[in-house]
Amino acid sequence: MLWGCITDFFTYETTKSVVVKSWSVGIVNRFVQLLIITYFVGWVFIYEKAYQVSDTGIESSVMTKVKGYGYHHNRVMDVADYVFPQQGAAVFCIVTKLILTENQFQGKCAESVKKFSCNTDEDCAKHYGAYLSNGVITGVCLKEGNDSTGQCEIEGWCPAETDTNTTIEPMLDVKNFTIFIKNSIRFPLFNVIRGNFPSTMTSAEIKSCTYHPEKRPFCPIFRVGDVLNFTRQTVEDLANKGGEIGINIEWKCNLDLNIEKCVPRYSFTRLDAPFAKNAVSKGFNFRFAKYFKMENGTEFRTLHKAFAIRFDVMVTGKAGKFDTIPTIINLVAAFTSIGLGTVICDVILLNFLKGAEQYKAKKFEEVSEAQIEASLPQSPETPLSLKTGIKSSYDSGAISLSTFDQPI
Repeated sequence: MLWGCITDFFTYETTKSVVVKSWSVGIVNRFVQLLIITYFVGWVFIYEKAYQVSDTGIESSVMTKVKGYGYHHNRVMDVADYVFPQQGAAVFCIVTKLILTENQFQGKCAESVKKFSCNTDEDCAKHYGAYLSNGVITGVCLKEGNDSTGQCEIEGWCPAETDTNTTIEPMLDVKNFTIFIKNSIRFPLFNVIRGNFPSTMTSAEIKSCTYHPEKRPFCPIFRVGDVLNFTRQTVEDLANKGGEIGINIEWKCNLDLNIEKCVPRYSFTRLDAPFAKNAVSKGFNFRFAKYFKMENGTEFRTLHKAFAIRFDVMVTGKAGKFDTIPTIINLVAAFTSIGLGTVICDVILLNFLKGAEQYKAKKFEEVSEAQIEASLPQSPETPLSLKTGIKSSYDSGAISLSTFDQPI
């Protein structure tokens, strides 16, 4: 048995070619080959550019500036009033509405949240450690005059914030504000550095232009109202409760072409769209305070609850350049895949067409021992002869012959 395994291992198989003159099978074969060639040429090489080596590890820097003035609550608001943070980062907010709680000081006062209403001190004691209050619950129920119902006392900044004032109108002038975006990127694999507007643009051209996807696609100044329109939103939709807008800068560069064709494309989306219709946590807001001291050393502050439109400038990119290795790999894959047509045609011939048995007989030929001995002349001077026992293989249509040393 061991000797049989060894002799089976040292064998050689070769395929047998059978020419089938059939229109139907020939059409199927060429059609499958045409599909495979079209896929590799059209999709793999032209669209996916599989002949290139790619770099997606883009290095990016974003700087922003906002310009404009607006009226809010009988005040003129400028950039220092409504932009946070002021450093010009890739993520920034434009405040559209402010609710102020002025002249707060450290002390004890009544809580403003209705959840903390009370009739006795015991009603307040159960709120010890509450984190939704405006201060630390002291356990005392404060009542005005002869009222039977009061509010729990807190220790903290007094008076407590009341943010339910709906009479304050948002600053709708925000739609005329402009955003200047300066983006520089680098593809480290190719050491290619690009900027989001041409170096030939003058200061006057930049200041006078406004981005338009067709007329001014490389202008780095964006009107807020236009950005909201691109996301199918309006200032009225976002100014009252706030929201989040994404500005995506996409760099898709074919470095086999002129480097000047490596330019950005902008797209815009509302990032908080899944929560736009929620009753809870709708929009975007945050709080900040401005502090000051009286002459007697008493510290006061003005608490601001700001509703704002938050802008996230996101940068993505991919660069590709011709390289020999991926080209060879994909060419080999293409030529290998063309053989799939032969496999499909074999399945059709062996199982579905008339005359399948005749095709099997031609493709898988059995050769008897007598035929082999008759076709090979025996000579006493020949050191090798066929061993008795002919093996016929149905694997790939080959016939396996075994030869071993025989004594003379």
